[in-house]
Amino acid sequence: MDTFNHLIGMAQEGLFESVIQPVLYKLGLSGVIEDAYDATLWLIAGLLQIAVLICVIGPLQRWRPVEAVTDRRAVRLDILYTVIHRLGVFRVALFFAIDPFWDGIFGTLHVWGLSTLQLDQLWPGVTDNPLISLAIYLLIFDLVEYLYHRAQHTFEWMWALHAVHHSQRQMTMWSDNRNHLLDDVLHDIVIVVVSQLIGVPPAQFVAIVAILQLVESFSHANLRLHFGRWGERLLVSPRFHREHHGIAYETTPTGKVVGSNYAVIFPIWDVLFRTGRFDGKFGPTGIADQLPDAGGHDYGETFLAQQWLGFKRLFTLRRRRSRAA
Repeated sequence: MDTFNHLIGMAQEGLFESVIQPVLYKLGLSGVIEDAYDATLWLIAGLLQIAVLICVIGPLQRWRPVEAVTDRRAVRLDILYTVIHRLGVFRVALFFAIDPFWDGIFGTLHVWGLSTLQLDQLWPGVTDNPLISLAIYLLIFDLVEYLYHRAQHTFEWMWALHAVHHSQRQMTMWSDNRNHLLDDVLHDIVIVVVSQLIGVPPAQFVAIVAILQLVESFSHANLRLHFGRWGERLLVSPRFHREHHGIAYETTPTGKVVGSNYAVIFPIWDVLFRTGRFDGKFGPTGIADQLPDAGGHDYGETFLAQQWLGFKRLFTLRRRRSRAA
């Protein structure tokens, strides 16, 4: 673990000094040097993730695909979403727009003497072990992800945005980051607040997010793979998550949004809350109203169209509720 951290640190320092720092000085942005150094770690994490996608998960998809890739344009769009998120473009935008606000809030709380939890100090000698604390944090964040994901399928206004993600009919390892940007902002706010409340160190926070994202990329893969009767209940597999995206399960005949298999890493949450579905199917993905017989609803075929239509669904829902009131 120490060796890995040392190598990552060397890569961060080397990339920052040779590329990032000279560019910032040239642009007259020397005031953000310290923050840019921290952001370089996100860039390295993203590059490593994309390397794993291309070198590991990609060959697995070609080995045992669930379906042939027929809509390469949709896949290319998903790659764009992935690059925006994994290479730190979205994180940088979020930093300038929102992070200072949260830093101010938590800084004020500290001044008032209201400190946050430090979970890694609960049991000195045990929970302060990097691997054990990482496992604890992953379990907590996975529960938070489960609850947030379930809320996306419960509240209509959240589904109006989350539908961007589920509208992909050609699901691959690149589909995880296919989201509405407002949905991503709300999600990241929740994750950042939780990380502050439980005292996650910055470096471990990057590792946690990277692990969650990699597992999600794997679970979205166009890969005919499962972990068996008991393994499916221990770790999210491509089959387990594909059932969540199954077009047959997304809406009822009355249009009410339903769902199952919300977990990101550990299906134990779906087991405990009875939202797990273990049918063992590799069915088609998408949303029911996309089908011609259901009206062929348009969710957009370009980045801008998907973002605009997400806002349009949200505003339409708001107007409908205002009229009903």
